[in-house]
Amino acid sequence: MKFNKFYILWIASTLTFSGCDDFLDSQDYTGKNSTNFPSTTEDVNKMVAAVYKSTFYGPFQGNNLEQYFSVANIMSDDMFGGAGVGDPWWQGLDHLMYAQTNQMQDLWTYSYEAIARANSALSVIDNIADEETHNQTKGELLFMRAYNYYNLVLTFNNVPVIEKAPETVEEAQIAPEQRDGKEVLKLIADDLYEACECMPSYPYDGWSKLAFGKVTRWAAETLLARAFLFYTGFYGESEMPKTEGSINKQYVVDKLDDCIKNSGHDLLSDYRSLWAYSNQYTAKDYDFVNDMLEAGTCYKEGNKEVILAINFQYQPAWSNNLHLTNQYGLFFGIRADNNNADDERFHVGTATSVYPFSTGWGCGTVATNLVTDWKNIEPDDPRRDASILAFPASLKPETFSDACELTMYHNKKIPSVRSAGGQRLSWSLDQMGADATETGNYQASNCTPLTVYRFADVLLMYSELMQDATTLNRVRNRVGLPAVAYSEQALRNERRWELAFEGSRWDDLRRWNIAGEALAKQAGQVMYNCGKPTTMPEAGSGYKQRYNETKGFYRIPKSQIDLSGGKYKQNAGWEDDAKTQFAGY
Repeated sequence: MKFNKFYILWIASTLTFSGCDDFLDSQDYTGKNSTNFPSTTEDVNKMVAAVYKSTFYGPFQGNNLEQYFSVANIMSDDMFGGAGVGDPWWQGLDHLMYAQTNQMQDLWTYSYEAIARANSALSVIDNIADEETHNQTKGELLFMRAYNYYNLVLTFNNVPVIEKAPETVEEAQIAPEQRDGKEVLKLIADDLYEACECMPSYPYDGWSKLAFGKVTRWAAETLLARAFLFYTGFYGESEMPKTEGSINKQYVVDKLDDCIKNSGHDLLSDYRSLWAYSNQYTAKDYDFVNDMLEAGTCYKEGNKEVILAINFQYQPAWSNNLHLTNQYGLFFGIRADNNNADDERFHVGTATSVYPFSTGWGCGTVATNLVTDWKNIEPDDPRRDASILAFPASLKPETFSDACELTMYHNKKIPSVRSAGGQRLSWSLDQMGADATETGNYQASNCTPLTVYRFADVLLMYSELMQDATTLNRVRNRVGLPAVAYSEQALRNERRWELAFEGSRWDDLRRWNIAGEALAKQAGQVMYNCGKPTTMPEAGSGYKQRYNETKGFYRIPKSQIDLSGGKYKQNAGWEDDAKTQFAGY
C-alpha cells in the first residue's frame, strides 16, 4: 500500500518547548519566541512532532516495560508477567506488586514531558493562520494531552495537574497540586470534547490527506467513548463531568455514530489481515495464513480498520535509539533459550518451529484461564487461533531454561515477525527490499506499527451504550459466528475475544467492577519456571485482595514523592511490606 506515513522521529528531536517543572523530574524546554512561532508548515510539524515523540516513544527510553499498553495487558487476567528469572518487575505487575521503588518512573516522566510540550504548543496555537490547519493541530494536541493524562490517571489515580505552560521561571518551580483522578478526568473530558468539536472530518482515504499515524477526529471520538465508559462504570455515575457541564451518554453515542457513518473506516473482511504475521512475504511459509496470498487479503499497514497506530523506525543494529523502533514486539516476543535469537525454533520447517514469530523477552505469556474460557464459551471462534499461538508439542518447556510463568501459549498480535524463509531477523527487511546481505537485529529491526485503536472497538462500544446487538453482530459476522441477542455478558465476552491483547481488557474489568474475581482465576493455573512445572501463586495478599486494597491503581514512584518534598502522597495499599514487594522466582 502506498500512502502518506507520519514519520516524526527526525523532526521531533530538533525542537523543545518551555513548561515542565523540576518537581515532575523532567527538563525545562525553551522554545522559539511565542509571538512568531509557529508561522510556517514546518514549524507546525515540528511543534506537533515533539508531543508525539514524548507520548509514543518516550516511555521506552529507559528500556523498561512502562507503557500503559504494556501495563494494561500484563495487569489483566489474560496475560501473566512472563519473561525470565531476572525480571521480577514484570511478574510483580501481574500481582499488583512492585520490585523496584521507582517502577513506572518512565511512564510518569514521559507522560508529563508530553503534557508540558502539549501545553506549550497550545499556548501558541492561535499563531496558525489557516483555520483548517489550526483546528486539526489543536485537536491533535488536545487529544495527546488527554491521552497522557488518561494513562496517568488509570495507572496512578492521584496525580499532579499542569493545566497550562508556566509563564515564569518561578511559576515553573512550584510543585503542581496532586489531584484525585476523578477530578483529573474532568480535564480529560474538557480536552476530548473540544477536540471532537474542532477537528475536521477527514474520511479514511488510504492516509492521503492525513499521514498514517496522525491523530484524527475519529481517534478523539474513540478515546472519548473509552473515557466515558470507564468513568461512568468505575465511579457508578450516569454522566462524565467537565469543568463546566457534563458529557452524557447520548453525546457519546452521537460521536460513535459519527465515526461509524462518516469516518470511512470499516472492518476488514479477514480478521487475520490485521496482524503482521499474515504479511505477503512470510505467508507462503506459514500454513495458517498461506490461503491469504491467493485471496489478496494479506496484512497491509494503514488498512481501513486502523483508526490510530504508532509508527516505528527501522534500525539495522543495536543503538541508543531503540525506543524509536517497535520495542513492543521485542518485549512481548517469544523467549529464546539462553538468549539465542537464531534458535532453530524460529526457522521454517523445524519440528519445534514457531515461525514466523521472532524472539524477544517473553513478557506477557498467555494466561491459561483465557484459553480455557475461550474454548468453553466460544469453541468455534476462529479468532482464538488467530490471536494465540499454541507451541508445537515437540517444543518442550525444559528448552526454555530461564523463562518464568511460561504457559506454552503466546500472543500472535504483538511479537516481531521474521523474514521470508526465516533466515533474517525481521520481515521489515522484505518490506523495504533490503539487500540479501542485511540480516537485521532482533532488538532493533522491527518497525511494524502498533495499533492503538481500531474500528471494531468503536462498534462494540456503540453496542454497549445502545444495549443493542446490531453492531456487535457485525463484528461476529466478520469471523463467521452466528448472531446473538444483546446481553451484558455477550458484550463482555465479545470484547474479550475480539480485542484480546490490545490493551483494553484491564480497563474493562475495572469499569465493570469484576476485576478482583477475574484476576483471582489466574491463581493455580499451570505454568513453568525454568522448565519445571508449577502453578501460579497467590503472591502478596492474593489477586483479589490486592485489587481490593489498591482498586487497581499502581504505586507512585518514590522519586516523585521525594521530589515534591513529601507534598505528594502515596496511593492506598502500597505500604512497604511483603504484600506489596515481589521478590521474583
